Amino acid sequence: MLEFSIITTPLFYAVAIPAVLSMGIAKAGIGGTGGLATPLMALAVTVPQAAAILLPIICIADIFAITVYRKKWDRDNIKIMIPAAAVGIIFGTLSFKYLDPAAIKIVIGAIAVVFALERLLNYLFKKEVREPTKPAVIKGGFWCSISGFTSFVAHSGAPPLNVYIIPQKMDKSIYMGTLAIYYAFVNYAKIVPYWWLGQFHITNLWTSVVLLPVVPVGILLGLWIHKNVNDVLFYRIIITLLFFTGLKLLYDGITTLI
Repeated sequence: MLEFSIITTPLFYAVAIPAVLSMGIAKAGIGGTGGLATPLMALAVTVPQAAAILLPIICIADIFAITVYRKKWDRDNIKIMIPAAAVGIIFGTLSFKYLDPAAIKIVIGAIAVVFALERLLNYLFKKEVREPTKPAVIKGGFWCSISGFTSFVAHSGAPPLNVYIIPQKMDKSIYMGTLAIYYAFVNYAKIVPYWWLGQFHITNLWTSVVLLPVVPVGILLGLWIHKNVNDVLFYRIIITLLFFTGLKLLYDGITTLI
């Protein structure tokens, strides 16, 4: 029988509950808020421990997301995204012990900030209306392989993915459904490598179980937001969240290195 052992620090739950809530909202409502979960939980525990606690929770949330958005996903994109992500995950697994997550965060944070800032300035000054882009093997393969890699190494897969997928201007439900399929693959693909690398601990796993009831609350909040936000506002919120997620990644990376 497994020994029951959980984190008992009040500060941990003060940040962990909002972290899991934001992740649930991201899965069902506004893709992008999930990027806040690991940095928020890392205010009370180390980043690797936060990532290990969150992974089982995220995998359960992925089941909810796929159920909610079943049949609402872009098949052409998925055919490009999943194989590319697999390449990134394999590279992340093999190089995990040799890489500096702080440096990865700085690079990905910079990409997110530059991309989001350019989009936000375009909205602000009402520049040309761009035609939606199409699924592209080279562009999608590049960004999604980076997404798979950074998701594995630093739990920061959303910024590279959004650089590829946001310009396509999908219907918001198709966007969420496509992300649901993609993230389910990425997150479940991480389980065995994380175990192999010694990232799981009995205390972390039991703590994940304790936090699971927060997931459906976040899912329901996310669904309410999704139903009450139009497509234009939806993407502006996503891009704004991407910008602040990028800033947070930059801050975390820089402060770790100095």
